[in-house]
Formats: sequence, structure tokens, C-alpha cells
Amino acid sequence: MLTLLLLSGLVALTALPVWITATGASPVAEEVDVAVRGTTAAPGLVAAALVLLAAAAALGLVGRVGRWVVVVVVSAGGALVVASALAARSGATATAERAAAEATGVPSLTAGPEVAAWPLASAALGVLVLVAAVGLARASGRWTAPSDRHERAAGPVGSTVEGPAARPATAAGAPAGRPAHPDAPDPSDERGTWDALTRGDDPT
Repeated sequence: MLTLLLLSGLVALTALPVWITATGASPVAEEVDVAVRGTTAAPGLVAAALVLLAAAAALGLVGRVGRWVVVVVVSAGGALVVASALAARSGATATAERAAAEATGVPSLTAGPEVAAWPLASAALGVLVLVAAVGLARASGRWTAPSDRHERAAGPVGSTVEGPAARPATAAGAPAGRPAHPDAPDPSDERGTWDALTRGDDPT
């Protein structure tokens, strides 16, 4: 979880600086500086950072099956980071021309574009996200479920008892709602109380 949170924050941070710089011209100025931040050049990075943040939050809540879904989501987030970063680097000219058109009204450049190292840094982070997904896939099989207090208690395999026999028996003379077995849970034991409620007993 901490690894995914860290990678999510780093991906978002690499999208904040200026990735592409160029120079354009307008009818009133010979040179107009054009600067394109990573959030504009590669908008997929912001989406990927949010996906990784959500995956990190879900990792502590889901069971084993859900963790495989998280692995797929994390892998997709890493692939999105790599693809967005490399696409922004290869399409820097078109991105700078669009930015120049917004700034000057003329979709042409007089110099540039120059691409910073941030796209490569983002692509490297995307590779690390993919590595984290592989590590998560290898480790998730050894993890236990976060909690079983809300799970339905499973009876013996093949037992399909129905009718009155399926109801928990009560001890002779015991008031209704009391646990049938003598080892009633200690009220101070919170887990025992939850287990008693799961069986349908009254822990009080």
C-alpha cells in the first residue's frame, strides 16, 4: 500500500513541471514563449495517479480475489503512465503548436520545441509501477484476508441440515437468546462478540 501511494504521488509530481518549451510569434510580438506542463502534454498521468491512489486504498479492504483485480488495475495504471509519457515526448511538436495557437493565434513555431527530461522520468516511474504490480501478484497469494468478522460462518462440508434441527439448540433451562454452548464469549472480547453474533447467538 505504501509503495503504491508513493508511486502515485511521484507520478502526479512529475506531471506538474514544464515538459515542453518553444517560441512562437504573433502579429503584435516577434517572439512569444510557449511552455507546456506535463498535465497538458500527458493528461493520462493524472488519471493514472488517481487510479494508483484508489488501488492502494482498495488493497487493504479486498480479499484474495479482489487483490487480483487490484493487480490488473495497477498494471493498467503503469502501462498508461509509460504510454502517456512516451506519446508526449514523440508528439512534442504538435503539442507545442497547439499551445502556440492558444497563446498567439498562430499555430506555428519560430524555435523549438525543446523537451525536458520529465517524460523519461515519468516513463521510468511507469516501469516501476509495472514491477510493483508483479510483486503484488507474487505476494498476494500469501496474504490473509483483512477480516472475517462479516463473513458467514461455514458449516461442515456437505452438511445441508434444514428445519428445526438447523437452529442452534439451547441449554436446558437457559433463557431464549443465550448461547447454546457453555463457553459463552467474554463480553470484553470484541472478536468473540462478533463471532457470537455471526452464529446468531446473543453475546450479552
